[in-house]
Amino acid sequence: MATSSPRSLIANYVPVAAYDSYLEAQKAVDRLSDERFPVQETAIVGTGLKLMEKVLGRMTYLRATGLGALSGAWFGLLVGLFFALFATRVSVFALIVWGLIWGAIAGAVFGLISHMFSGGQRDFVATSQVIADRYEVLVAPTHAERARELLQIRPT
Repeated sequence: MATSSPRSLIANYVPVAAYDSYLEAQKAVDRLSDERFPVQETAIVGTGLKLMEKVLGRMTYLRATGLGALSGAWFGLLVGLFFALFATRVSVFALIVWGLIWGAIAGAVFGLISHMFSGGQRDFVATSQVIADRYEVLVAPTHAERARELLQIRPT
């Protein structure tokens, strides 16, 4: 199965407006939608992409254990809920609580061991996001003129 490149996907669209923020581009498409424009013929494309990673703090043994416990607790809760769906002779509440507890314990152990074996690589916690310099609203060529007219009616 052949996959299309991102460039070939947007080749069938023409730009009708450009904005400094994604929110402005989203509002423009929402305005088109409010005017009954066929928004399925629309795309928002970010240009000048950058990856930004915001460092939140150091990854310590305590933090690794705590984060592991949290993610394990969620998984344990889901397992407990799943077993509770099919339980007939056991307390549903007990299954959920035990799943939560054992998930937290297993997650804490896994988080601690994973951090110990990381060898000091990536000893920090961070979130990442892709940001763009500009956001273009693209439309199929057959609808471009109408989109330009609608976006000029009420400025953002």
